[in-house]
Amino acid sequence: MKLFIQIKDGKPFEHPILEDNLIQAFPDVDINNLPSNFAEFERTEKPVLKVYEKNQTVKYKLGEDGICRDIWSCEKMTEEEILEKQEFVKSEWISAGNPQSWTFNKDTCLFNPPIPYPENRYEYYWDEDLYQNDNTKGWVKFTEQK
Repeated sequence: MKLFIQIKDGKPFEHPILEDNLIQAFPDVDINNLPSNFAEFERTEKPVLKVYEKNQTVKYKLGEDGICRDIWSCEKMTEEEILEKQEFVKSEWISAGNPQSWTFNKDTCLFNPPIPYPENRYEYYWDEDLYQNDNTKGWVKFTEQK
């Protein structure tokens, strides 16, 4: 379904509205020949925040083509916030009893196994005892019994 937005002083005003709502609220507006105080609105997909980004916001911008679109932005975390997030992730990992052999990756703020997850069609689980006894093993296929 189509979206529209009001334009005031050449700028988007309030929030986009559905075509049916526009017709009900403004019955005199011809959606095929919009007056200058309305514009079509085109949603843009909300981007996924990167690991050290925060406070994602959206604004609306009227393009030169007469169509209004979402403009997404976010803030980068401060060094202090990054360190705080990393320490939180590390403490949660430990308190949940996760494997001690896995290492923390600062770039992703995640823990990585010492042996990469097998890349095939099977599903695996990590066995820390198996790894501790043989550093070349650790992943066990779900269908196998230990």
